[in-house]
Amino acid sequence: MFNLKNLPFYDLLPVGVCSFEKIKDDLFECRAKNRIPNDAKSVIVYLFPYYLGEEYYKNSNLSKYAVPDDYHKICGVYLEKAASHLKEKYTEYSFEYFCDNSPINEVYAACLSGLGVKGENSLLINKTYGSFCFIGEIITDLDIPVEEKETETCLRCGLCEKHCINNALNKGKVDENKCFSAITQKKGELTEYEKELIRESKCIWGCDVCQNICPMNKNIK
Repeated sequence: MFNLKNLPFYDLLPVGVCSFEKIKDDLFECRAKNRIPNDAKSVIVYLFPYYLGEEYYKNSNLSKYAVPDDYHKICGVYLEKAASHLKEKYTEYSFEYFCDNSPINEVYAACLSGLGVKGENSLLINKTYGSFCFIGEIITDLDIPVEEKETETCLRCGLCEKHCINNALNKGKVDENKCFSAITQKKGELTEYEKELIRESKCIWGCDVCQNICPMNKNIK
């Protein structure tokens, strides 16, 4: 029987598995969707914690996730190594890894895999590392037996919605047009209102307000 402890980097990174059947009807239309193995059975989900401690962010005008090296490169290296290791061990099966440009709902898959709960800000919250985690996954046609968890929610304290600087949160849904993090990453000319938001926040890339205020992000590693 497949043992999750045998997964690459099991002792280093949070990792879990869910059934592809559970998430297949909620796929995003993107180029990466074509890489999903035929007759996919399982999704191996990895978390990549990036919180460094508050002393690293003093006087920073960037979101916390932008402080470490580019996560596409770091997470991609780990996922590629994990997929290669699994291909060598299970030669009859396919293992395709995805990082950022994933065709699946990563937060939902991570919740099903037992790696955390979904916050009202739509982010995954892990009990050890909080919401400061990148998500990557490997989709495979290997049928990995798993005991999937029911998806749960956060404390629902409402603090993230209350403190959102542009009122982008509403009962667990995010208005991408209002999300300040999305505004700072928009291509093209910003409106005067959007420019003023950036001036007032003093943050030029991303936004951590809903994460910084979250009580589930206290005392995280």
